[in-house]
Amino acid sequence: SSLYLLRVPTTSSKACIGGTFQYGYNISIINAPTKSVQNFINQTWLERYDEDISEQYLTLLWSNIVSIFTIGGFIGASIGGTLAIRFGRKGTLMMNNGFALLAALLMGLSYPTGLFELLIVGRFFTGVNAGIGICVQPLYLGEIAPRALRGAMAMGTSIFITGGILTGQVIGLNELLGKEEHWPILLCTTCIPAFLQLIILPWFPESPRYLLIDRGDDVGCRKGMFQSHVKRSTTSSLRVSAIGIKPKKPWQLFMDRSLRWQVLTIILLNAAQQLNGINAIYFYTDYVFKEAGIPDVNIPYVTVGTGACECLTALTCGMLIDSLGRKVLIIGGYTLMAFWCICFTLTLTFQGAGLWMPYLSMGCVFAFILSFGLGPGGVTNILTTELFTQTSRPAAYMIGGSVNWLSFFVIGMVFPFIVTKLQQYCFLVFLVISVLVAVYIFLVVPETKNKTFLEIHTEFQSGDKRKASKADDESDERRYHFYVSACSLTKIAN
Repeated sequence: SSLYLLRVPTTSSKACIGGTFQYGYNISIINAPTKSVQNFINQTWLERYDEDISEQYLTLLWSNIVSIFTIGGFIGASIGGTLAIRFGRKGTLMMNNGFALLAALLMGLSYPTGLFELLIVGRFFTGVNAGIGICVQPLYLGEIAPRALRGAMAMGTSIFITGGILTGQVIGLNELLGKEEHWPILLCTTCIPAFLQLIILPWFPESPRYLLIDRGDDVGCRKGMFQSHVKRSTTSSLRVSAIGIKPKKPWQLFMDRSLRWQVLTIILLNAAQQLNGINAIYFYTDYVFKEAGIPDVNIPYVTVGTGACECLTALTCGMLIDSLGRKVLIIGGYTLMAFWCICFTLTLTFQGAGLWMPYLSMGCVFAFILSFGLGPGGVTNILTTELFTQTSRPAAYMIGGSVNWLSFFVIGMVFPFIVTKLQQYCFLVFLVISVLVAVYIFLVVPETKNKTFLEIHTEFQSGDKRKASKADDESDERRYHFYVSACSLTKIAN
């Protein structure tokens, strides 16, 4: 029904606005006030110690403000799955807004109190908020989505990350909050998405799959399904006994041989998402734009174009993912990225060969970002949802999220040295990574489009080596599907 189709993107957007939107927003929002915050730190240091801060120590403090976000994100991703099991998917998303509100308060108080240390603490809590959000939000959306729309609905994760990046770039322009005197307000705006989610998300259901399988709450499950799918069909009087089975811990996934390929897959995909060269492209963006003759004052506006480009491809991926499939998009994305790595290396090497060469480099920048958004940027989180059954999924998100944040931290620390040593040839490293990941996905990962979680799980197993360890998972999944059938609900999440 039309109401049903309307409910799906509405639920997705309400879950995302305080979840992965915050991740993208807080990545980009810190770039605009760089000079302003450094001036504030220098002024505060002068008032405290009657001398200017050394350039080395100022750089160290600023690096801590920026990089502490990744440490908070790693911690958030490490505890997100556990919180989702204890407090529920929706409950954890609601609680998570407290970290965003606390972060906004601390960063807003830093200027009037003259304590730049509050910026470090505040950025840490924004990282915790982002880490939990990027772990729990895809889990929530993947579980409440109907099978036919699971890919499109889960793409809300990527769409809102890129939307957050774009929004942060726009808000940081001088015409809005990019002026020096506005930086405390700019950093406080992270509270707005949190307030919106606190107001709106309570009206939406908890994951019915979580309620039935993990909590054994068949009444709550029935209510959640009615809320999720709008169409109220006649329910059966059959009451299904659903005794929750204890979810697995991350280390249990590593020890379960029946899950070894799934675990290896999410580790590789989450590491590659950060190590595939997208950060290198953004690092070189200002240099390429300057070489193309774009005035420095106009570069922030062109940079907004890169954010809009990535957001556009996330939307495109959301429209294509349930028709083309996950495997085609992610392999195609990595293959195109490998191709553009070659092109970008050549254009940077021969940058002075002609007046048109810098513009060709600009084209490679946008093409690489388009390729990333079309595949790796959007499909990775969806696969983490689909490759695991109910009892394994929270632990899988903890593993994948932790790997993602650790890779983010490592590339931030190591990348400057890679660029110094290899310069434009650093893209040959990313070329190798992209090719290897594309080959691995082609050989190992099955297509997951329009398949139940059990069907996907089964495809990873060999026919003559089925593991008894997955018996509980199968029992849970079948109980859920049986319950759905008993309630006569059509178009229900598989």
